[in-house]
Amino acid sequence: MASSVKMHLKVTEGCRLPVKRDLEGQDEWHLAEILSVKDIGEGSMLYYVHYVDFNKRLDEWVSEERLDSSKMQLPKKETKSSSHRRTESRPASPEHEIVLNGITPSDCQPVKKSSCKVTRKRKAEEDSQESSDGAPRQTGSMTVHVPEDKISRIKNINCIEVGKYRLKPWYFSPYPIELTKYDVVYLCEFCLKYVKSVTCLQRHLSKCQLKFPPGNEIYRKNNISFFEIDGRKNKTYAQNLCLLAKCFLDHKTLYYDTDPFLFYVMTESDSKGFHLVGYFSKEKESTEDYNVACILTLPPHQRKGFGKLLIEFSYALSKIEGKAGTPEKPLSDLGLLSYRSYWTYAILNILINLKSDQGQERPQITINQICEKTCIKKEDVISTLQHLNLINYYKGQYILVLSDEVIEGYKRSLAKRKMKIELRCLHWTPKDWSKRGKW
Repeated sequence: MASSVKMHLKVTEGCRLPVKRDLEGQDEWHLAEILSVKDIGEGSMLYYVHYVDFNKRLDEWVSEERLDSSKMQLPKKETKSSSHRRTESRPASPEHEIVLNGITPSDCQPVKKSSCKVTRKRKAEEDSQESSDGAPRQTGSMTVHVPEDKISRIKNINCIEVGKYRLKPWYFSPYPIELTKYDVVYLCEFCLKYVKSVTCLQRHLSKCQLKFPPGNEIYRKNNISFFEIDGRKNKTYAQNLCLLAKCFLDHKTLYYDTDPFLFYVMTESDSKGFHLVGYFSKEKESTEDYNVACILTLPPHQRKGFGKLLIEFSYALSKIEGKAGTPEKPLSDLGLLSYRSYWTYAILNILINLKSDQGQERPQITINQICEKTCIKKEDVISTLQHLNLINYYKGQYILVLSDEVIEGYKRSLAKRKMKIELRCLHWTPKDWSKRGKW
């Protein structure tokens, strides 16, 4: 009976049905939404699917054999519901207590569950980043609300070769359409120029004189360097960097006007040159005190501590500027993980090493003092303390309770940190861009 139904139902864009995935040698069925259908000839079709409740980086083209059209669901409108959970104060434990001054009940609003628990596969930020005016969430159902953006939901580049690495893009990036027909797009790892073949790359490398990013080296420690690149002075490099980054960033819109931005590129050096590891960009003038616009560690270098090093470097620049900073929102799921980890480390580093003044039973600190010491914005400090469940109301005042579990987690994090930004290795003077006639 199921097979006869399967023959008569036509799989179209927008419908949902189970799709078979091979996970470590075991087949599993996951509900997926059909985003696009492609005729490859001889009666065969390919379907571009988005796995529901999974990150878009897992989207892929699948053959008809992997679909179970007997359980197909027709497209339907999505309903949104929001719920607020109140957090209850608990009595203070005697483990490690700090009196928290300068904080009001309005600062301690409940944190939504989705912003506290983040996994690598699920888009945990969906609820916390929905706007109040009903903007569509950035998942497979977005096509219902924004049909004109459909093309950007489909990965267009199959593979990118940069230096010794071959990378599988996670998301759409607006490379020239003529490159999308090739199995591999080749990039010069120093100037990031893109070409269609190995022959074209070799011809380019014979002429390219760059062995490092085209900017000022402002930091070097061992083989790690940071280069500051002006998006106006080095427009081609900045645009090529953005095109590459867009392959791995879903939450950012790509703009070709790079003039208002500075790019801080982190490299690893060897005898052949300075090789791209990651970067972050920031606005030359930010009214919101953003110290990062986009941030990315290339996939071959992820889970090695480079992401936290990029974040730490952005706050090192904020310290020299003498003001607190915050990353531009929304963050990707991996970006939120990295920032939560860094904020937790930086804040706990202050709290655990805090000493009591003479005559005081417990050490005391204010939120503003934490912000001054770390250069982390007040809202990020408070959200991190809530995420760690440290803020408690006890006997008429707010206190921070550092449990043994939290302290042990900090010690493990400290033991894993193999790299750290040393301010003595940073040679940089901030510019007042508001007083400059032109960038």
